[in-house]
Amino acid sequence: MTVSIASFSIFIQNSLVVHFWCIFLAFFLKIKFDLVGKKSMISSLFRKKSIAQIQADAAAGFSDAEGGGETSLRRSLGTFDLTMLGIAAIIGAGIFTMVGQASFNGGPAVIVLFIFAAIACGFAALCYAEFASKIPIAGSAYTYSYASFGELVAWIIGWDLLVEYAIGNIAVAISWSDYFTQLLKVNNVDIPAYFTMDYLSASRGFADNHELVQSVLAQGQTLEGLGRMTGDQLVAISDKLNPSVVEAYSAWTSAPQLGRFPIIADVPALAIVVLITALVYVGIRESKIASNIMVAVKLGIILLVIGVGALYVNTENWRPFAPNGFAGLTAGVAAVFFAYIGFDALSTTAEECKDPYKTLPRGMIYSLLICTVLYVVLALVLTGMVSYKVLNVGDPLAFVFGPQGVNLPWLSGIIAVSAIVAMATVLLVFQLGQPRLWMAMSRDGLLPKIFSSIHPRFRTPWFSTIVTGFMVAIPALFMNLSEVTNLSVIGTLFAFTVVCAGVLVKDKEFAGSKRFVPYINSQFIVPALFILIAGALFYFNGEAIRTFFTDYTSKEEAAFYHKIPYFVFVLFSVTMAALCFVKRLSLIPVLGVMCCTYLMTELGITNWIRFGIWMLVGFAVYFIYSYRNSKLHKREEAANEA
Repeated sequence: MTVSIASFSIFIQNSLVVHFWCIFLAFFLKIKFDLVGKKSMISSLFRKKSIAQIQADAAAGFSDAEGGGETSLRRSLGTFDLTMLGIAAIIGAGIFTMVGQASFNGGPAVIVLFIFAAIACGFAALCYAEFASKIPIAGSAYTYSYASFGELVAWIIGWDLLVEYAIGNIAVAISWSDYFTQLLKVNNVDIPAYFTMDYLSASRGFADNHELVQSVLAQGQTLEGLGRMTGDQLVAISDKLNPSVVEAYSAWTSAPQLGRFPIIADVPALAIVVLITALVYVGIRESKIASNIMVAVKLGIILLVIGVGALYVNTENWRPFAPNGFAGLTAGVAAVFFAYIGFDALSTTAEECKDPYKTLPRGMIYSLLICTVLYVVLALVLTGMVSYKVLNVGDPLAFVFGPQGVNLPWLSGIIAVSAIVAMATVLLVFQLGQPRLWMAMSRDGLLPKIFSSIHPRFRTPWFSTIVTGFMVAIPALFMNLSEVTNLSVIGTLFAFTVVCAGVLVKDKEFAGSKRFVPYINSQFIVPALFILIAGALFYFNGEAIRTFFTDYTSKEEAAFYHKIPYFVFVLFSVTMAALCFVKRLSLIPVLGVMCCTYLMTELGITNWIRFGIWMLVGFAVYFIYSYRNSKLHKREEAANEA
């Protein structure tokens, strides 16, 4: 009896899901029975911390951390520094690699998608600013959720942000390595292929294409010669041949052996993570200076691209404006939103800001506005320089100035260097954010005390920084996580949604104080918008809408399942419109929730399943360790005993 790999994979996935559900149920029941006669399960899981309590616990957290002492974080960030850090986080791999794919799908109309994504992020940024001005404590969405929804939701968000920071940084480190090794190759500096790519990519690439490469070599070609050919030259030999195939074959066949296993690792990815982690470990002041310098270089290059590129714009390339219609635009949602990820990481530096009540909200909003203007202008220039049909490349900014564009090789080389700088700044900001999130969770008892330990000399969360470095460096060294990069996007959108919803919950409590999210009655606006948008979709694209809701005859087995997120969003939208009419909710956070949840539906059911499995692992960790070690739980036990 034989079992296919696909069937075995499905069996393993289902087994994992059942396993985690069993763990979750077991601990749920155990805690429930332990709580009989003390406190209900629901109120215990959703116990909240007041803003005053969060601030008091943060102040006490330093002296209570592993190692003791009164060491605190160094406050050295002003509005300018925070704005530069925000730009450093936002402008990175997204704009240097994914804008080409989005332009290819949406044409010049991709600027509409950039604006929509900016609006969605803008609503979220205002909500982050609202919380940051009221709770200037490291922890970002985790801390805000603790105050709004309680401990379980706060833990879910903290666990969710691991996906945004860790997986996002692994992907950025691998992308940085690709750009770096390509730049070296252009300048005739070759690093062996087995030290420039990950083990999984080499293994899969060799298994799938070794017969193809061997047949080409049998025709008289050499492996070294194939390695120096361009993509077009390789395709001329065989339409299935490309640089990635050649690199994987070369790495697998030339790698040194350890027993029966070839030694293949992405060393440049490891090197950049180690370098950035060391910089973050040394201190926020040094990180700030390095970030400001790299951002200045990055902005200078982007302005140069816009200025020079504008001279070569052919307005005929903007016609048609939306060649692939609405479907083409939505196909680029993940790519465009990925370009905006990062501004929320600023909120983890709240305790290192000189005046967090003012500087932190301003830094987030200013950086988002600057990046939006740059993105829209840059997208217009790119789609004006060449046809959108040729922009489906991994390095679109360099491509438009290359031989198939306006042929300015000197500028193409400069752009390659700037991409390396840009992605290094993204690594820097996220490596700053993750340790400070763990520090906040550790103060609350949800992680061991050592995670909130502050270095006496550098005044940084030293242990959390080291663990973060290992979490990013080791997978980046051996694994190719391109299949799960969308997890970073869905995790970020989920956090944005919860923060916007948190402002709705805290709206009355925040009333009377200075607001970044002014109250606007949504009673009639949201239902009217819902009816207007639904009517426009049926009027301009009625046949596609009817087919979507009525046609389930697709030969693809999973066709129906991929529509599930859209069905859920429609029901959710109707519910929110009704709540707005009845409860008169605040408009801006409602729009933030709606925009972010819509963008999540565009990521597909597969990413939702992966995200769900990750959340189940988080539930297991919470009930195994965090629930009983929570400081709120210990306070409740002490009160009950008294």
